[in-house]
Amino acid sequence: MIQLKGSQFFLLAGPCVVEGREMTREIAARLKEITTRLDIPFVFKASYRKANRSSIDSFTGIGDEAGLEILQEIKEDFKLPVVTDIHSPSEAQKAASYDVDILQIPAFLCRQTDILEAAALTGKHINIKKGQFLSPSAIKFAADKVAHFGNRNIMLTERGTTFGYGDLVVDFRGIPQMQEFGYPVILDVTHSLQQPNQSCGVTGGRPDMIETIAKAGIAAGADGIFMETHPDPSKALSDGANMLRLNLVEELLKKLLRIREAVL
Repeated sequence: MIQLKGSQFFLLAGPCVVEGREMTREIAARLKEITTRLDIPFVFKASYRKANRSSIDSFTGIGDEAGLEILQEIKEDFKLPVVTDIHSPSEAQKAASYDVDILQIPAFLCRQTDILEAAALTGKHINIKKGQFLSPSAIKFAADKVAHFGNRNIMLTERGTTFGYGDLVVDFRGIPQMQEFGYPVILDVTHSLQQPNQSCGVTGGRPDMIETIAKAGIAAGADGIFMETHPDPSKALSDGANMLRLNLVEELLKKLLRIREAVL
């Protein structure tokens, strides 16, 4: 699992969804090379299936088994921990059987007791994304559910709060508030910049603000940064509108390291 290095932040990053073996391996290889050189603890992120899509026509994945097999390959071949979303109780054990290290509870499902219970009982680390409709203090009850079932390997992720019908805002006060519960707190930079509920049926985003939000998150003391990245976001099959282009990741991480050093 993640080996935290002193007070260093850790990174969860990768494509939104497994699009295929070659693309996924390309992203994993590049991110591992960068984070190893910069000495940043790294977890590779990709969803094997996307259940929450705006439109019936939206891409949801290449098939559950195929996606999970590729994640298992990434873990074994690149010696990386991996994180992926689950959407139902049955998916918790299924993903765990492919040796996924962190099961991620999507924001819209963070109150679903049966999913939290099933995830907890796998013994895996559980990353709970705070719902766009919840205050920072309210996510404690989701964490309490996982702990109730004997699993305290919990992470909490801020991913923005609903602002009107088609936008999100980040309340950075929530980072220290959630840290009071005793679990690592992650800032999901790219999903915090989504612009959901667009009339075209495809979620929009503000990738031009990724650096601003990430810098503010590190300055506020986030334990980890989550972001989705792709070699060419305009061609990504899911959430391309708010992804960071892969060739921009290294420079951003260097800036975040300098901010982390300055605020310690």
